[in-house]
Amino acid sequence: MNFIGNLIWLVFGGIIGAIAWSIAGLLMCITVIGIPFGVQCFKIAGLVLWPFGKTVTLGNFGVGGLLLNILWLVLFGWELAIGHLVIGALFCITVIGIPFGFQHFKFAQLSLMPFGATVR
Repeated sequence: MNFIGNLIWLVFGGIIGAIAWSIAGLLMCITVIGIPFGVQCFKIAGLVLWPFGKTVTLGNFGVGGLLLNILWLVLFGWELAIGHLVIGALFCITVIGIPFGFQHFKFAQLSLMPFGATVR
C-alpha cells in the first residue's frame, strides 16, 4: 500500500516538490552560513519525494541545533508549516485525500524543527 501511495504522490506533485526543495537547498548551500539550512532542505526533499511509510521523529539536538531550529522557525518554518497545514486540511475534506493530508501534516511537523529530526 505504501508503494501505491508513493507512486500516486510522485506522479501528482511529489517530484515537483522534491525538485523545489532541492533547488532551495542548493541556493542555501552557496554561502557557508547557509549550508546547515541547505542540508535540512535536502532532508525534506527526500521525504517529499517518497513520504509514505516514513516517520518523522523530533529531538536529539543540542544547543547548536536549538539555536538553528529557532532561526529556521523565525525565517522559514512557520510559513512552511502553515502552508502544509492548510494543504493537509484541504486534502482531508475528501475521503480519498486523507492519506495525502496526513503526509502534509508530517511535512508541517518537520518544517517547524528540522534540526535534530530523523526521518525513518
